[in-house]
Amino acid sequence: MKVAKKVKFLVEPKAGISKKQPKKETKTKTVSKPTEKPKDGKEIAKKPKQKPVVATKNVKPPKKGSKKSHKEDLEGLKQIDPEFYEFLKTNDKKLLDFNLMDSDDDDEDEDEKEAVAPKDADSDSADDEENEEKYHKPSDDLAVASDESDFEEEGEGDDEAAAAGGTQKVTLNLLRQWEQQLGQANVSIDIVRKVIQAFNSALASISADGADGGENQPNAAAFKVVGAASFNGVIQLCVLHLQPAIIRVLGVRPNSSLPLHKHKKWVKVRGCLRYYLTDLIRLVEQVSSANILGVLLKHLHQMAGMVAPFTTLGKTILKRLIVLWATGDETVRVLAFLCILKITRNQQGTMLNHVLKAMYLAYVRNSKFVSPNTLPGINFMRRSLVEMFALDLNVSYQHAFLYIRQLAIHLRNAVILKKKDSFQAVYNWQFINSLRLWADLLGASTNKPQLQPLVYPLVTIATGVIRLIPTAQYFPLRFHCLQTLISLSKETQTYVPVLPLIVEVLRSNTFNRKHSAVSMKPLQFTCVLRLNKGQLAENGFRDEVIEQVCALLLEYLAHESASLAFSDLVVPAVMAIKAYLKECRNSNYTRKLKQLLDKIQESSKFIEQQRSKSTVTFDLKDAQAVAAWEQQLRTKRTPLDIYYASWLKTHETKKRRQAAQTDDINSDYAVPKLKRPAAKTGVPVRNENGELELFPSDSEDDEGGPHIPMDDDDDDESELEQPKPKKVKVAKSEKKTIEKAAIPEPTEAEAAVDDYDEAGAAVDIVKDLDLDDW
Repeated sequence: MKVAKKVKFLVEPKAGISKKQPKKETKTKTVSKPTEKPKDGKEIAKKPKQKPVVATKNVKPPKKGSKKSHKEDLEGLKQIDPEFYEFLKTNDKKLLDFNLMDSDDDDEDEDEKEAVAPKDADSDSADDEENEEKYHKPSDDLAVASDESDFEEEGEGDDEAAAAGGTQKVTLNLLRQWEQQLGQANVSIDIVRKVIQAFNSALASISADGADGGENQPNAAAFKVVGAASFNGVIQLCVLHLQPAIIRVLGVRPNSSLPLHKHKKWVKVRGCLRYYLTDLIRLVEQVSSANILGVLLKHLHQMAGMVAPFTTLGKTILKRLIVLWATGDETVRVLAFLCILKITRNQQGTMLNHVLKAMYLAYVRNSKFVSPNTLPGINFMRRSLVEMFALDLNVSYQHAFLYIRQLAIHLRNAVILKKKDSFQAVYNWQFINSLRLWADLLGASTNKPQLQPLVYPLVTIATGVIRLIPTAQYFPLRFHCLQTLISLSKETQTYVPVLPLIVEVLRSNTFNRKHSAVSMKPLQFTCVLRLNKGQLAENGFRDEVIEQVCALLLEYLAHESASLAFSDLVVPAVMAIKAYLKECRNSNYTRKLKQLLDKIQESSKFIEQQRSKSTVTFDLKDAQAVAAWEQQLRTKRTPLDIYYASWLKTHETKKRRQAAQTDDINSDYAVPKLKRPAAKTGVPVRNENGELELFPSDSEDDEGGPHIPMDDDDDDESELEQPKPKKVKVAKSEKKTIEKAAIPEPTEAEAAVDDYDEAGAAVDIVKDLDLDDW
């Protein structure tokens, strides 16, 4: 019951507030003059002249008391139930105000009229009009919302809305007008601002809350973008025509080297351009399609010269671009890197440190797992990051010194603590990829002295990583580190003692032990750091180790074959190979190593012959004369160098062939293979109208359709196959037993396949995305 009384008390003042004032007005209806109207501006202007004439001291106190009592009621409501008062204040503030200022004026007018004017019956109509004006009346022009409004004539009512200061709807006709105005020689800055405002409104229409958070809300309120056609038109207009229009507004000359922000008219476009770049990078963050991202990044690359004055905005843009550079698709990665490079070059003094740190951390973070799918992206990040570090070697030295020192600290902890966690901090892909990065950077900056003091620390770290756990289980990691050291030695022209670390593998007990399991396919150490016990027992492990040892020895000795001390350098390696050949019982291993040993000894005799000539009269202390003699010998080409060039050509072809065998990637997971039918004709399939048929029919009813052999096919159906593919298969099966065979001449079926590829390449079926054909 208490609650009910309280609700009744709260409702009664509210009803009293709405009914009290009209009662006051009915008492004074007969007092006002028939010619005066409170809402007439002319009569209100004459009121101050009448005030001195009337003495209203005896009449006003009751009126003021009524207004004070009304305020006291509201204050009492505030004290009795503050929650309900706050609710009224937030949801129905007009109810609390109740036109107090208007009522004061009305009371003053009524007091004056009581003292001056007699009662008149015509004042009733005036007061009725006054009361009607206090309430809202809907206009007669209102219409029911309908989808038919979408098909109304475009541009109708836009001028009226713009003149009234409301939101203007962006239509296709309006976009065409803007496009024509942006293409003019004398572009108005107002058109550029309108286009940028429309771009902001387009983003506001697709955002989560229907707006952009309030930052650019004034721009969004100027225009309204409705529908996919208008949205695409606004984006297309900005991407294709906005940047040239801004260049014409600034008055940039074709061959001008002056930065854009130093032109006189830059102040006019600075504010709107900052809003546009903010919206553009926000759109890049929300887009997931690679094609659309490519178009937007190309546009951002055009606008990169305008980012230089905005330091904070530039950092935001670079942060998003670095994410795309590290995690996007192939095309997106390249475009993001080009944008990063252009923006950083324009403000190298302020942005380079920030960019180098962020890119290195992104590189390490995304190189944690290496697989055939992620390896190309990691290689691209490493090469592009080397290019970024090469912009300023003085700044890069600080970063390189810091991060190489971190690698040394991890290695020192692993050597001292000898715990599993400390070993894992070193033996992982992030550590190895960091070594590769710094080795590539030091090799790329050989001609400049800034980073050369870091060569020795890096070689020491790589050697320490190899010596940390010198077991056969980590032979793949050893080979990765040796490859890094060999490339660093070749690029920097620095001698690195790599030979003992290579031939040491041949003396391993695990490697020389007889295998207990047979692997159907050889192992590949490209994406492997550690081997398990099962892999160590397979013959594929030994095959790959011999391949790696021969490849590393050949690459390193081919580079050193022109050295003056080559004959003395190879003595330990020759002795180790001969000792292994005496104990090895595998004919394949001995054949490869004997061939390599013969080339090494041949090159050693060649160097001795060149040294014994009478032309060699310089002293060994003369470094310049020794370098000139070695350079002359490199020009002549040593036997080992010639052999390495031919071997490298064959090896690269083999690697490309392995990379192209996409069907064998998941062979370990029992993924079924697709049986591809052989091409029957060298002419592309065309339909009755002569048009190229992209997807010919696979049904058995069609005579020209390809036949896919299945296990449950009948004999009659198998006879439909042409005999040419069968001949090719028989020829391949007969040549499997031959290890090295000459390349056979192409058969008719293979020639038909080649002709089909050439004919298919002549017809441009898939057309690349072009901005001009948007």
